[in-house]
Amino acid sequence: MDRVQRFESLRFGMFIHFGLYSQASEGEWAFHENTRVHAEYEKLFHSFNPVNLDFDFIVKMAKNAGCRYIVLTARHHDGFSLYDTRGLNDYDVMHTPYGKDIVKAFVAACRKYDILPFFYHTTLDWQNPDFQNDFPRYQQYLRDSVKILCTEYGEVGGFWFDGNWSGNDVDWEEDALYSMIRRYQPDAIITNNSGLDARGARGNKYLDTMTFEQGHLQDDGTRDKGRHLALETCQTMNHHWGASHLDLDYHPMRFFIEELNECRRNNANYLLNIEPEGDGSIPLMCQAVLHELGTWMNMYKETFYEGTISSIIGDSDTYVLDGNGCSDIYCRHVKQLGVEHVVEEETSKDNLHVLKNVPHKVKRIFWIDNDEDLPFHQEGTTVSFHALGFPYGRNLVVRAARMLYEE
Repeated sequence: MDRVQRFESLRFGMFIHFGLYSQASEGEWAFHENTRVHAEYEKLFHSFNPVNLDFDFIVKMAKNAGCRYIVLTARHHDGFSLYDTRGLNDYDVMHTPYGKDIVKAFVAACRKYDILPFFYHTTLDWQNPDFQNDFPRYQQYLRDSVKILCTEYGEVGGFWFDGNWSGNDVDWEEDALYSMIRRYQPDAIITNNSGLDARGARGNKYLDTMTFEQGHLQDDGTRDKGRHLALETCQTMNHHWGASHLDLDYHPMRFFIEELNECRRNNANYLLNIEPEGDGSIPLMCQAVLHELGTWMNMYKETFYEGTISSIIGDSDTYVLDGNGCSDIYCRHVKQLGVEHVVEEETSKDNLHVLKNVPHKVKRIFWIDNDEDLPFHQEGTTVSFHALGFPYGRNLVVRAARMLYEE
């Protein structure tokens, strides 16, 4: 299996945005967007001491949610590094009151729980004066920084770069950066965020992915133009990547489960962000979302991870994954059964779905979560089945049925 195929098999990952800005709790762009916070940034550096940062807890939480990889912001746009920069500058975690290499602790926890560690690394820098005044010198600094991550932490899953969108008229020297990574980490996935304005841009020849920020996943037909690229979409739980104590507008569970399945339907990975507080603790809402996603993933993990996109054609509310001699049909908009006094939406006994290009004679279709048989009818390669509604007290948002074939 090559590195792109291995990456695609991971399916679901966690993004962690954490840095000096987490103390301000006004989003990851606090340095840039908030004049008051900008003025206080030096104080944030000298007070940085996330005593409640527990990667054993965080990585185990990710594992239980069904994540198979985690991307940590080793350095964000403010230029502050969560790793020991070994003399490149003093603007790193080793020169704060915390004084411990956060990236090292992160990688160790990932190894413990069999999770692939990835590093997010900014390509722009609001703190380093060379970014504005001597761009070639800055590019060497950037490569020297990434080389540390390539050589000091063992094998990693990949690198997730972000910031090239800040300057279209400069030479980012991408070939030099990416070829260096290939020398030290030949199996690492290389991603460069195409930004909100250019979702899915194919990018440099060394890149392994087409990435989509905040959803809006699409395949414009260039994914397999030449070398096959993976698809990945990254998303926040509310509307900020970094901690923000006054952003209370979290998406509902339905949103996360449907987005996860939209990615799976398109053979894309889903990278969901958490935003630790300044002391390193994880907001309860983040913990709750991941716990419930774990409930859903454990229900359907058999084919969700290992299944292949089926040649069976469903309607807009269904997609099919094949595996182990059967086909699993993932259905959206399944009705909630119950009397009108206790359910919010209009009740219905079932929805009728039609599948085309079914390759074998069907023996049985049933809901995986409760083994309930679903009525079906087959004519040749076309199968219609009734997606019976959720029994009262149960709603999985996206519900999967297993289709067994006659031997």
